[in-house]
Amino acid sequence: MIEGIYSFLDSIFGPMIQSYHPIVVVTVAGAILGAFFTLLNYVLVDQEKVKRLQRKSKEFQKKYREAQAAKDEKKLKKLQQEQMELMKLQSEVMKDTMFKVTLLTLPIFWIFFGWLRRWYVEVGIAKAPFNFFLFDWFHRLYHSGLPPSELGYIGWYILTSMIVGYILRKLLDMG
Repeated sequence: MIEGIYSFLDSIFGPMIQSYHPIVVVTVAGAILGAFFTLLNYVLVDQEKVKRLQRKSKEFQKKYREAQAAKDEKKLKKLQQEQMELMKLQSEVMKDTMFKVTLLTLPIFWIFFGWLRRWYVEVGIAKAPFNFFLFDWFHRLYHSGLPPSELGYIGWYILTSMIVGYILRKLLDMG
C-alpha cells in the first residue's frame, strides 16, 4: 500500500525531483506541507477559544506578578482558583489540537518523509560556510553521515515549514 502512495508522489513530484536542485524540492515540500498543516489547524481548532485562552493567560500572569510583588496571600489564593479554570480551558484547547489536527497530520507527515527519504537520505541540502553546532547535533541525533556544515532534508524541511507556518499564522491571526 505504501509503495502505491510513493508511486503516486513520484508521478506528481518526480519531474521536479529530476529537474531541480534538492533545496528547491524540499523547500516546495516544506512550504506545501507547512501551509497545509497550518490551514488544517485553522479550520479544525476553535480559534476564538485559543485567543480567549491566550488573553486570559496574559491577564492571569499580570495579576499573579502583582499579587506576588505585593505579597498578598489572599489574592494569591483567589488566583489559584482562577488558575484551575484556566487549566481547564487549556485542556480543552489541547484536546482539540491533539485529536483533531495531530491524528490527521501525523500519517501525512510520516508518509511524505518516508518518500523524501528515498530521494535525499544522505544529501546535503544547505551548506553553511562554517561548522554549525546545531547541524552537528542534528546529524549525531539521526546518525547522519553529513558533515557539520551541511543540513539534510529533514532539517531544511523543518526550517521551511516552520517559517511558512509562522507567516501563515500571522496572516490568519491565529493564536
